[in-house]
Amino acid sequence: MRRLFPVTDPTAAEDRGEWSLDALADAYAYPGGDGPWLRANMVSTLDGAAQHEGRSQPISCESDMRIFGTLRGLADVVIAGAETVRLEGYRPARAREVFAARREAAGQGAAPAIAVVSGSLDLDFSLPLFVSPLVPTLVLTGAGAPPDRIAAARKAGAEVVIAGEGSRVDPARAVAELAALGHRRLLTEGGPRLLGQFVAAGVLDELCLTLAPMVTAGDAQRIAGGPPVAVPERFALASLLEEAGFLFARYRRG
Repeated sequence: MRRLFPVTDPTAAEDRGEWSLDALADAYAYPGGDGPWLRANMVSTLDGAAQHEGRSQPISCESDMRIFGTLRGLADVVIAGAETVRLEGYRPARAREVFAARREAAGQGAAPAIAVVSGSLDLDFSLPLFVSPLVPTLVLTGAGAPPDRIAAARKAGAEVVIAGEGSRVDPARAVAELAALGHRRLLTEGGPRLLGQFVAAGVLDELCLTLAPMVTAGDAQRIAGGPPVAVPERFALASLLEEAGFLFARYRRG
């Protein structure tokens, strides 16, 4: 993997060959500060498809997965929408030795928690994500969620977090509630509808975008869906990596 533009973080490690996970962790380190920082990680084809046949894996690559693992290794919590959890077959995040010392120094647990956003709580609470995670899974929902589903989530071992009224989860409140639980380093992996909600709410701080050298046509979703924002918000390029035609860009709020 070679670097095209310098990473703005001065602690980033320089490696002219393939980047190690430790060097990537330096390059993608979260900024300092006490407030929450919401980072998104998404992949897109050249013609704007965020998925192929409902999944992101067909448009990904090995280096994309290395960055995916690195971003998880740095996060306090990984946020995903219920549909993405179902389609991608989410499992609990695992502890990885390569990030152990870094996480301990940052006061983090062995692995990030997974936070599932669902207003209806139409989830299979018998899955390993809920019954056997290393860190209890969080379920973000609204105050009007069905009481029997809230009970089922808690019975499975999940921690239910109320982050909205009625059946709706408010994106800004979700960020605030997670921060109140001590989760400052936030990572969302989608899907597009959830990312669109974070964008519309003005709470997205950073976008890590893999651009795959592929075209798919069709009617696949973009990386962010939902109603458009009134005024497009400009983000600044923080770093750009390239390998085998894949571009790995990192943009921060300008």
